This record gives sequence, C-alpha cells and structure tokens, in this order.
Amino acid sequence: MSSNSTQPAFQLLPRHIAIIMDGNGRWAKKKFLPRLAGHKAGVEAVQQTVKRCVEKKIEVLTLFAFSSENWRRPQEEVSYLMQLFINALKNEAKKLHEQNIQLRVIGDRTRFDEKLRQQIDEVENLTANNTGLKLLLATNYGGQWDITQAVQRIAAKIESGAISSLAVTDELIQQHLSFADLPDPDLFIRTSGELRISNFILWQLAYTELYFSDVLWPDFNGDELDRAFAFFTTRERRFGCTSEQVTQRI
Repeated sequence: MSSNSTQPAFQLLPRHIAIIMDGNGRWAKKKFLPRLAGHKAGVEAVQQTVKRCVEKKIEVLTLFAFSSENWRRPQEEVSYLMQLFINALKNEAKKLHEQNIQLRVIGDRTRFDEKLRQQIDEVENLTANNTGLKLLLATNYGGQWDITQAVQRIAAKIESGAISSLAVTDELIQQHLSFADLPDPDLFIRTSGELRISNFILWQLAYTELYFSDVLWPDFNGDELDRAFAFFTTRERRFGCTSEQVTQRI
C-alpha cells in the first residue's frame, strides 16, 4: 500500500499536490490572442501557485509541464514551449534557490537538445540541497512511460541474476518510479473543466483525491488553490478501510 496510507483520515492540507495545468490555448482564444500568449500567461499562474504552496508549507508540488504526447502539437508551438521552458529555468533559478525550493525535472530527457538538458542539470544542481518546497516539473513525461521504465529496470536486474521474479512486488515497482523517495500525491488538480488524468502519474495517483476546476490555467491563482484545499479537507481518506477502522486507528 502507498506510503500515504499512514496519513490521518482528514488532513488539513495535502503534503503533495499534483496539477495538470490545462487551458492555456482556450484562454488565449477567448481573448483573441495566439495560443503562444496563453502559454506565456500560464507561467505567471505557475509563479502564483508556487508562492501559495510555499506560504502553506506544502512539501511537494508536481506540475505537468509537457507530456510525452505533446510532441504531436504543431512544431511552432512545441519549439516555443521548449524555449519558454529554457527561459523560465534561467529566469527563475536564482529565485527558487533564494526561496529554498528544490527543483526536479521528471520524465524522459532523451528528446531534449543539449542546451535544455544542460540548463536542467544546472538548476537541479543549484537547488539540490534546498530543504523547502520540492517542485517537480513533469516534462516529456507520461505515466505509462514511468511504469514501463520501472519494469525495464527491474527486468534487467532479473536478467542479471541480482533478484528473482518472485521479488517483484508493488513496493519494488514503486521504488523504481519517478520521485520514489517522496510521498505519493494527496491531491490531484486539473484545470479547464476537463475530467481526465491524461496519462499523468498513473501509479502514484492510486489513492489521490481528485479535484477538477473549470478555471482555465492562466486564471488559476492562490484563491483557486485555496478552494482546492477546502475541498481536500472534506475528504475522508480510508485507503480501502472502513470509516470505523480509520477512526479506531487515529
């Protein structure tokens, strides 16, 4: 069972929030702006969300920045997103470090050019020892990819004789997934009214509370995040147990 199973039935705030930042294109369309303007506005929403998480002393924030399926978008948009990512890393690195925020990028980096991979390494190294909010950017990431790469690593150990197939358990697979050293998400948020998980962190969302907002991502701010927190406080987290069992355990 997930490490989150040790959490109380009702939590005041989540330890780990995972967000699909959806609606940049629709936000731009409503304002008769190009899609690229929506992505730029989305960066400002990220800044506000990070700020509120720091204020609330949230432990982990994972943002779905670019999925493995997003490469299918028009080349102009993909190129802009990659450049926007590089610029954001450059511009925000010092601020993140000063705020004691640790930045990690999760996902398959093999499709990134050398310049972007170098920028990621520099920011991760700069913030590696920070002890505040852990900010995870899921970039060229897919939940199915995450599980597949975990299984491949375990299969390699079986082939080498390091472990037997009987050693494969839920816990072993969990150990080989992205951010295995961190708690699974307590709260999942998707903006823009879409009701899908869209190949986000599939395994790790097994017992996560799901919150869907109609607000387009560029308009998502600290107040909207507080609404998600308010929803979360109403949820009894049973992890397969009954309410009576959870009460007795507390």
